[in-house]
Amino acid sequence: MIEVHNLTFGYSATEDGQILKGVDFAAKTGKLTALIGTNGAGKSTLLKTIMGILKGKGEISVNGKPVSQYSTKDFSSTVSYLSQDNDCKVNLSVVMLGRMGSMSFRVSDEDIAATQEVLERLNLQRFASRSIMELSGGQRQLVFMAQALVKEPKILILDEPTSSLDLHKQFDLLTLLKNLTQENDFTTLVTLHHLDLAAMFADEIIVLKEGRVYAQGAPKDIFTEAMMEDVYRVKTKIYMDDNGLPHVIPLEAIIN
Repeated sequence: MIEVHNLTFGYSATEDGQILKGVDFAAKTGKLTALIGTNGAGKSTLLKTIMGILKGKGEISVNGKPVSQYSTKDFSSTVSYLSQDNDCKVNLSVVMLGRMGSMSFRVSDEDIAATQEVLERLNLQRFASRSIMELSGGQRQLVFMAQALVKEPKILILDEPTSSLDLHKQFDLLTLLKNLTQENDFTTLVTLHHLDLAAMFADEIIVLKEGRVYAQGAPKDIFTEAMMEDVYRVKTKIYMDDNGLPHVIPLEAIIN
């Protein structure tokens, strides 16, 4: 479980310099929680602050323990983080990326076996011996997802993991994440731009607007025409399908 209370972050002390403005939310164990909002709402900043990449103010707990009380090693083994950046400066084979330590390139047979198992689940076995530098952006995205999963974490924090993928692979990846979250009792927090996919796969939705939590709840309660106007500044038609899932039909942008 991830619990965040009154989290703030900014590059200056002024209101205009604040990106996160008293964020409160909980991402529950065994649930896939999707973080949505417009560009610039603070989604990536929020994830980086939870990870300690950016230093904010407030309370952040992982599985009931303040992150400040974790050692770097324990936090790294508990939480896997995938950023939007799928660039790689090191010319390693895909299989060697697996459980490579942050300060060491030594990889054991156990690490390689664990990596191959995850690659098979992501249908990436054919890339195992290839250099990461030879792969497309979408292929790299899936490989880095495998790297995040092979650590066997309890917490997954993923920033736009579907951004470089075609629609079929987006469905495949989100189906896998949903299944893994339920099977392994992960806490999965993921940012998504595709609203219909967020509604389909997320157990909970958190809407971020201008650095604050606008709403949190089940997709059927969150996706409303009023929310779309307030947050996305778009007039829409929302309809529920036979499975009770909301679908967003954009009609026109609201011009101020």
